[in-house]
Amino acid sequence: MERKYQVVVVGAGHAGCEASLACARMGLKTLIITLNVDSIARMPCNPAVGGIAKGQMVREIDAIGGEMGWIADHAGLQFKVLNSSRGPAVWSPRAQCDKELYSVLMSKSLQNQQNLEILQSEAASLVVKNGKICGVKVLTGEIMNADAVVVTTGTFLNGTIHLGRAHFDGGRFNERPASYLSRSLSEDCGLALGRFKTTTTPRINSLSIDRSKMTEQPGDKEPRSFSHFTEIESWRKNLKQLSCWLTYTNPNTHKIVGDNLDLSSIGIGKVNSKSPRYCPAIEEKIERYPEKTSHHIFVEPEGYNTNEVYLNGLYTGLPFDIQQQMINSIAGLENAKVIRYGYAIEYDYSSPLQIKKSLETKTVENLFLGGQINGTTGYEEAASQGFVAGVNAGLKILGREPLMLGRNESYIGILIDDITTKGMDEPYRMFTSRAEYRLSIRNDNADLRLMDIGHSIGLISDKAYKKFELYRNTLTDIYKGKTENLPSDKELSPWSIEKANEEVSIHKKYEGYIEIQDKMANRIKKNEDRRIPEDFDYARVDSFSAETKQRFVEVRPQTIGQASRIRAIKPSDIAILTIYLEKQKKERKQKNSENKNS
Repeated sequence: MERKYQVVVVGAGHAGCEASLACARMGLKTLIITLNVDSIARMPCNPAVGGIAKGQMVREIDAIGGEMGWIADHAGLQFKVLNSSRGPAVWSPRAQCDKELYSVLMSKSLQNQQNLEILQSEAASLVVKNGKICGVKVLTGEIMNADAVVVTTGTFLNGTIHLGRAHFDGGRFNERPASYLSRSLSEDCGLALGRFKTTTTPRINSLSIDRSKMTEQPGDKEPRSFSHFTEIESWRKNLKQLSCWLTYTNPNTHKIVGDNLDLSSIGIGKVNSKSPRYCPAIEEKIERYPEKTSHHIFVEPEGYNTNEVYLNGLYTGLPFDIQQQMINSIAGLENAKVIRYGYAIEYDYSSPLQIKKSLETKTVENLFLGGQINGTTGYEEAASQGFVAGVNAGLKILGREPLMLGRNESYIGILIDDITTKGMDEPYRMFTSRAEYRLSIRNDNADLRLMDIGHSIGLISDKAYKKFELYRNTLTDIYKGKTENLPSDKELSPWSIEKANEEVSIHKKYEGYIEIQDKMANRIKKNEDRRIPEDFDYARVDSFSAETKQRFVEVRPQTIGQASRIRAIKPSDIAILTIYLEKQKKERKQKNSENKNS
């Protein structure tokens, strides 16, 4: 049996959900394939959304028409703005979520979406003809024909779970991996695959905790939503926030871990199977920082209707008995009962140097990759890529130009530029420190930066966009001091006069710095957007070193700006490249002139 779709999305994690919803909302007949319909948008690691720089990306997804922010608002059980003691440029919203409710709400969103079908099956291979994707073959033999395919497999791609020195196949604990697709990506699509690893933490029963030995971490008194379309007052009124709690490891904890490092699964797996640098296992922390006598452990609830709590900071691959000893050595957890033990998981990924900035692969036309398959880590990084991959798959089918967000426009643009230009040798995570324009791309102005784009794509409705335009005009009036005839909050809702006043205040605070930053960005942009022909022959440029040629051929930069950010490329290489592009331009112009005169 064969079925025909315009877009097929493989995987229903955070990337796959955003990709499929975007395509369907653009009016395209879309299919999403998942190994288990009960596992849509699962949160196998910390059930939280947002955080440093990540919160900015969630706000950006929402501003363009994505789903994550809205779901997080309605599944969140605690909301905080991180870095609130610092300047607004680095304020980062974060929500601890009810993990089951988040999955249920996202699943419901997919099920209710027009133009979108859900299929529980396994993608066995990709159908490629003449260098172009044609569909997906599932394990039972049926072919799902498609004009474009988006692959968002997360940690399931040839996944292996490690527990102490034991290991077995799995995409998550007690969930089977995608065992067949790696071979097709390699053999049928010509993609080189590597291995990365990540860890998760034990979950314990909250009834076995002594909170008197911990420090309470309540949510903000006036929580801020992720979605621009959440009605703040009614949302705050109905929100019931739960507290998190803070405790610490101690020298005894470190001794237990240090004495058993040889039993940990962290060192198991392929030689190049690296774990996230900025989310390390407790074993790695103790080895890396031997001078430290304690590390933070945040005890975080996993839902309103469960006693399970998450031990944030205690990622581990130790055997069960050692994990129990380690946990019981920590203040407040002396009698803790473990419900789920932590583990490490190793999985295949594709080097993002093999994709364009549109997230389309360079080897197969109309095949797009999003999420952890591109070597990133984190729900928000995955959702951002899934959204962009889905949008660009849709735009490609519709014959429109791709969505290419700049570094000065969004954190999503920085993420995609970084991974497609620099590649990585460890899982990539977003930070505000990666943003050279962070004064301009704040969480508070994501709507002002990106909602026009969302509306032009068709993901922001005309009704919502009219409200946004009224809000933007209100900002202009307040900035100019014309406050006599401002609209009411009811007219502005879900925006408000309070939000407008705050936005104007933040803009005025940074105005001088932003002007300097914008001038710098405009100077850079002159060369940033200068296109490089896809067939440019770097081997012909004798002035390039062998390494320079190798780097350029590996990345195949689309613009001078992207070329300048490739690892190990020098300013002199960019100067030479610019000269050759000018030379080619003159040669083409002269040839066209000769042809015209002949």
